[in-house]
Amino acid sequence: MNANAVTLTGTLLAVEPLRHTPAGLPLVGFKLAHESEQSEAGMMRKVMCEIDGVAIGESAAAVATHKPGEIVNVSGFLARKDRTNPKLILHITHIEKDH
Repeated sequence: MNANAVTLTGTLLAVEPLRHTPAGLPLVGFKLAHESEQSEAGMMRKVMCEIDGVAIGESAAAVATHKPGEIVNVSGFLARKDRTNPKLILHITHIEKDH
C-alpha cells in the first residue's frame, strides 16, 4: 500500500507561530475547515470538516505567510499525530491561496 494523498480547499482557522524541531527544521501547525458538496451513492451530500495539520521544512515557511480566514488549496498526506496518538493529522507538502 503506497497511496496516501489528500487535496483540500478550505479556510485557515488558525496558524500557529513558526517553531523548529529538535533537528532544526521549521515547523508550523494549523487548523483547516473544509465545506463542499460531494456526490455519494447518486446523491449530493454536504460535507463539512475541520482538520488539524502540520507543515515541516519549506512548506512550513509557506504556511507561515498565510493568515487565518484565508481560503487555501493544500495537498499532502495523512499520518498519526505521533507514535502514541492515533489521531490523524494532515501533513501538507504544498499550499497556495485559492483564487
